[in-house]
Amino acid sequence: MSEILEDVSAGGLLALGRPVVVMLSGGRDSVCLLDLAVRIAGPERVSALHLNYGLRPEAAGDETHCAALCQRLGVPLTVQAAGPSPQTGNLQAWARELRYAAADELAAARGADMAAGHTATDQVETILYRLASSPSRRALLGMRPREGSLIRPLLGVTREQTAAYCRQRGLAWRDDDSNEAETYARGRIRTRLVPALKEIHPAAEANVLALAEILRDEAAVLDAAVDAVLSGRHEIGLGRLRQLPSALARLVVQRLADETAGRPAPGTARRLPDILALRDHAALDLPHGVRATVTRGVLSFTSPGGERSIAENAKPGPGVSPAS
Repeated sequence: MSEILEDVSAGGLLALGRPVVVMLSGGRDSVCLLDLAVRIAGPERVSALHLNYGLRPEAAGDETHCAALCQRLGVPLTVQAAGPSPQTGNLQAWARELRYAAADELAAARGADMAAGHTATDQVETILYRLASSPSRRALLGMRPREGSLIRPLLGVTREQTAAYCRQRGLAWRDDDSNEAETYARGRIRTRLVPALKEIHPAAEANVLALAEILRDEAAVLDAAVDAVLSGRHEIGLGRLRQLPSALARLVVQRLADETAGRPAPGTARRLPDILALRDHAALDLPHGVRATVTRGVLSFTSPGGERSIAENAKPGPGVSPAS
């Protein structure tokens, strides 16, 4: 599987001498990623993190396997116990947040990137899930290869390819049966929806990935259009917003809401008619705790909890009145 090594290396997310923390579950994808990181970056620049959630009887065996693998590859391993799981809420979201928070802390201390083993197969499942659960343009863009210090070097590699790579390299992995369970939406997509789409067309997965790539390229053009409208500001005159084509105005208010929330705030764009209907000194509560406020004819946003928005803390651009 030398082509995987060449392709991942050419992607530039892993590079010789660049430090990286690999999130290691013990599954085929993360095992493949760790081995590739060692081969590309060098073992002295690679470390691994394993979260033991204690949710499965096999959890102790997963930890032991990760420790043995890291010893074999000459990579230091940090193991963290997750603690009690929540009794209510989204268990997978809880586990994901713990994992990323721990990896981010470890990576920041080492001046490193943090690497996740998401594959092209995961990308397809993610796009299908978001398409079903979120009526936004972002749903079709999928996961990005880099988001800040988070990198996903395997997005061009399928799950079948990571398995073949591990077999060729003599690397064992641990299977998590819960990944196939239909208890979670991701499991139902994997076991039911994707096979159904492949029955309709054998290239269904490849077509989803190709579409996402096209839309990501087009998203860069749309982002540039939003940049041109805002010109570095974090607010906009309501009169100016009303003059924009509806599609561009939706993108502008979604950008402002996302920036203020500090994370995606889907649903804001659909409230554009309500935002445009605001009068001076009026406010509108939006999804995810974001509030749109018009003051002196200028639209700005406040974040959850009532903190001052980015716009209120930023120096206004030329010709824009401060929203105070």
